[in-house]
Amino acid sequence: MENTVKLVKFFASIFIILFINNSYSYGLSFTVGGTGVKNTAGEEKWLTFQKNIKTLSNGEIKTKMLIYGELGPEENLVSGIRRGRIHVANWSGLAGSTVVPELSMLYAPFLFDNYEEADFIMDNFLFKAYSNLLSKKNIFFISWDEIGFNQVYSKDSISSPVDMQGKRFRIASSESSRLFAESLQADAIPLGFTDIVTGLQTGLIESGENAIIMYAPTGISSEATNLLMTNHSFATSIIVARDKWLDSLSAKNQGIIKKSYIDKDLSRKWTREEINIFLNEHKKWGFKINKLSQNQRDEWKKSTSGVSKKLIEKIGGDSSLIWDLVQEGKKAFYENKN
Repeated sequence: MENTVKLVKFFASIFIILFINNSYSYGLSFTVGGTGVKNTAGEEKWLTFQKNIKTLSNGEIKTKMLIYGELGPEENLVSGIRRGRIHVANWSGLAGSTVVPELSMLYAPFLFDNYEEADFIMDNFLFKAYSNLLSKKNIFFISWDEIGFNQVYSKDSISSPVDMQGKRFRIASSESSRLFAESLQADAIPLGFTDIVTGLQTGLIESGENAIIMYAPTGISSEATNLLMTNHSFATSIIVARDKWLDSLSAKNQGIIKKSYIDKDLSRKWTREEINIFLNEHKKWGFKINKLSQNQRDEWKKSTSGVSKKLIEKIGGDSSLIWDLVQEGKKAFYENKN
């Protein structure tokens, strides 16, 4: 019996030594999750993140990059971070709203008038507020990752809110998406992002909303070839990490991970340049562009004007605070311009 105990202790000590040696040899390794598309700005951002991690850590930190949807729909990225299966990920604001419902407020129709206004308010008024909300859910907010203004796509040509009545409209898993569809009297169909193309092919859906960089290169534009430039909501992703995992790292490694995602201004520049490329090459991608006149845009704003108030009522929490911060930010933005 005594010999058996000694043998167990011997092998246990060997295992511990090997484990420590392997850990020392390989250093820190972590998994990154995303739903990117090859040869896009989104891919380039993640590859730059990977390169920065390697450079700043002198190759000691390894990254497993599952950035092309290998983990499935966005909902899996959310659960993956929260359960510790992945460590860093990008969540769309809509997917993130399943954790922090107040993120849905960013998608309130016509909340922002243009990119310049949105940038100012997001950085100076909303980043800290959302950082606090995410922190309460044990999520560390690294950076915004802009997607661009949402547009409405459809199998047939549309221009007026009336055209949307009864149309089978794909919605994401968020209150803002559902309320937007209902305000247009569309038939709201919940569907994961990775199922949109199949849904269009089978006729389950015939319309939906997305930013151009999520519409053109993903196959959606080939199935729903009409794009109406509504610019109705400002779509953004958030780059997040599991805070308990981050806290377990050395201060040096925490710093490397937090600062390795590209600068937000450069990120925006890449996204907006890519949007312009897709618009200029829309024939190559198989879609038609339909622009709104100011009167038509006013029709869309009028039809969806009640969504923001309903969002605040449905979400509760700090949604009214987010709304107030946006209004405060708008005032400051235009005061700075004058």
